[in-house]
Amino acid sequence: MKFAAAFAIALAALSFPALAQEEEHAQPTHFPILKPELQSWSFAGPFGKFDPAQLQRGYQVYKEVCSACHEAEYLVFRNLSEEGGPGFTEDEVKAIAASFQIQDGPNEDGEMFERPGKPSDNFPHPFANPQAAAAANGGATPPDLSMIAKARGAPRGLMWALVDFFTQYQEGGPDYVHALMTGYQDPPAGLEVPEGTYYNPYFLAAVSLKMPPPLNADAVTYSDGTPQTVDQYARDVSAFLMWAAEPHLVDRKRLGFEVFIFLVVFSGLMYLTKKKVWSKVAH
Repeated sequence: MKFAAAFAIALAALSFPALAQEEEHAQPTHFPILKPELQSWSFAGPFGKFDPAQLQRGYQVYKEVCSACHEAEYLVFRNLSEEGGPGFTEDEVKAIAASFQIQDGPNEDGEMFERPGKPSDNFPHPFANPQAAAAANGGATPPDLSMIAKARGAPRGLMWALVDFFTQYQEGGPDYVHALMTGYQDPPAGLEVPEGTYYNPYFLAAVSLKMPPPLNADAVTYSDGTPQTVDQYARDVSAFLMWAAEPHLVDRKRLGFEVFIFLVVFSGLMYLTKKKVWSKVAH
């Protein structure tokens, strides 16, 4: 009976593809519904590196848009001036840190107080605790963004995993973040979206999520003339979050290349040594 039912569904899909597609939209069982498209990133490939200008724009988007709900617990202000990162100067980092109010204490009276931030401070939390964050966001706690670009990514299947091993594809996280932030749309006919959520076919966990579309054109003002579009904002903040998750990516790639060259030279020397040592020994 199960085989007959499956055969009938397959036959209907071949005969009425539009109906089959509507049924697929109405009852999705695998997420994401759509796989993120591969983007072109400056840090991709064995010799890729971060673009400091893009990271600075990405930090601006994070600060003006994302930080209102999301924290970045593992980021420290002084990270913004470290080599291989956004390239802010120490004075700029001091100014950025001082623009935040950090809770500190207790003081001599045993009370907590607020002070301007310092470069040694972690990025501040937007909410006092996870419960407060959930209460302010419809019952869903916004995830920490420190490692989001390494913790998220749509599975690409076994065959692609083998290809990715040789091509060193490691950009699934930023591809996913970019797709999620630009992928909000109206749900297709026949698909019910829970009230208070927003349809996004790139979301990894369900057909919709609590977070409304976070980006709007011209919402963040760039001073370098870069287009102020949703796609550009998404690209810039995705690159920034990739750097936040792996700030030593460029150093790691350089070290890996140096080790590879060393192993090639070492293998050649070992081969020549073997030939020399055993050249007069009869085989």
